Amino acid sequence: MIRFENVSVTYEGAAAPIVENVDLTVPEGELVLLVGPSGVGKSTLLSAVSGLVPHFTGGTLRGRVTVDGRDTRTHRPRELADVVGTVGQDPLAHFVTDTVEDELAYGMESLGLAPAVMRRRVEETLDLLGLAGLRDRPIATLSGGQRQRVAIGSVLTPHPKVLVLDEPTSALDPAAAEEVLAVLQRLVHDLGTTVLMAEHRLERVVQYADRVALLRAPGAPVLVGPPAEVMEVSPVHPPVVALARVAGWTPPPLTVRDARRRAAPLRERLAGAEPAREHLDGAQPVPAERVRAAGLAVRRGRIEALRRIDLTVTAGQTVALMGRNGAGKSTLLAALTGLVEPASGRVEVGGRTPHRTAPRDLVREVGLVPQEPRDLLYADTVAAECAAADADAGAAPGTCRDLVAELLPGVPDDTHPRDLSEGQRLALALAVVLTARPPLLLLDEPTRGLDYAAKARLVGVLRGLAAEGHGILLATHDVELAAELAHRVVILADGEVVADGPTHEVVVSSPAFAPQVAKILAPRPWLTVAQVEAAL
Repeated sequence: MIRFENVSVTYEGAAAPIVENVDLTVPEGELVLLVGPSGVGKSTLLSAVSGLVPHFTGGTLRGRVTVDGRDTRTHRPRELADVVGTVGQDPLAHFVTDTVEDELAYGMESLGLAPAVMRRRVEETLDLLGLAGLRDRPIATLSGGQRQRVAIGSVLTPHPKVLVLDEPTSALDPAAAEEVLAVLQRLVHDLGTTVLMAEHRLERVVQYADRVALLRAPGAPVLVGPPAEVMEVSPVHPPVVALARVAGWTPPPLTVRDARRRAAPLRERLAGAEPAREHLDGAQPVPAERVRAAGLAVRRGRIEALRRIDLTVTAGQTVALMGRNGAGKSTLLAALTGLVEPASGRVEVGGRTPHRTAPRDLVREVGLVPQEPRDLLYADTVAAECAAADADAGAAPGTCRDLVAELLPGVPDDTHPRDLSEGQRLALALAVVLTARPPLLLLDEPTRGLDYAAKARLVGVLRGLAAEGHGILLATHDVELAAELAHRVVILADGEVVADGPTHEVVVSSPAFAPQVAKILAPRPWLTVAQVEAAL
């Protein structure tokens, strides 16, 4: 169904190809997962399937890409639209209408389908993706995860033969991600849809793949094979595979269920040991409060987005804010930065009331890295972005660039931020905010688009900041990140706090928010592979 023949892509102004000599065949009716480190060219290959590369992005494509027999060199994206449905990393770039129902219908209207067919397919998709309650909502009022589901739904309604998905679960809570992946599996198994997907959160998706294609350095052959075989040698792999390597399980299990069946000897070896939590329990926060919210309520139009929120974050403390899509996590971060005014209650950041404090003063107390990192980036090159960040923060020249190098090794100074992958762009935005070293750091989905190595570097940077006395509040669906980093977990539901406590107590007792290691070794409170490795 999809065939790459000796494909190389070089963007304008680039010294070397982003992908080189790629040969890959995706048969009809298979779900193939594309994996590899950030910046290795996964998004470029996906865009080549729909013809966006090179017709829209520019640059030079050598070799040949065919989809259902159509050559993308001679068929522009609009001539492939009836065959290929594409969802990129950024749902906002995908939308062309204002409301959910209109967006689901737009692709079918463009293809000239009959109104009766359109109506039926819209209803089916609303039910499939749990969007029925949002049908009349303006897209601008949706959370990031809700937008992601709408974007996926809008390409499902025309019933394309091929689905191309770039990080489809990155902004979804665990339950919503499972629903979307179940829908994709149903399309593959029941309708013979071909799915090519790139995803960094392999713990969510690898068990659904028929085959995995591992992209390595440009020019290296693509390694394609059954998921377990590829994961055994892949430098990027989910925690269950990392645990298998520590325990010596070959081939590695890909699901929690399979791992639990093999974990009895490992549980016996760990029976007398206790998980090390030096980075969580050992660094007791000093009493200075970075945030205090009491009885906080926020309304967005007729919707009560937050109610009766009591929250404190002290110096040196890292708090993970979790909950399903639309629970109010981003709204709470917005209230802490003065972007929305409370309807009632009070909130203080560094002793200031955010919505009554001038932005130039508040920025010295709190830094926010939003879900859409491009909101913070306006310069033409990485070097210019870093120079501006140094100047704005009054930091020594090179401070921001050093942070970028720590989070994101190997990115040239003259790269335009828009040419970075989503994960690379997020790392750059994070470096820009960290340059000012605000006492309170707010992060909204900080691991979107980051591979496991980049996530490990991020964890190291944030642990260092917490040790220096910074307060960190991160809104995330990444349960593995919370397990690695957070002292406390706060779970929101429908705008209210429903759980607040030490990480190991909250996540181990929650089926939805428990990391893979906790599920495998339950009921003992092991959270990470590093804890298990240290104990062994």
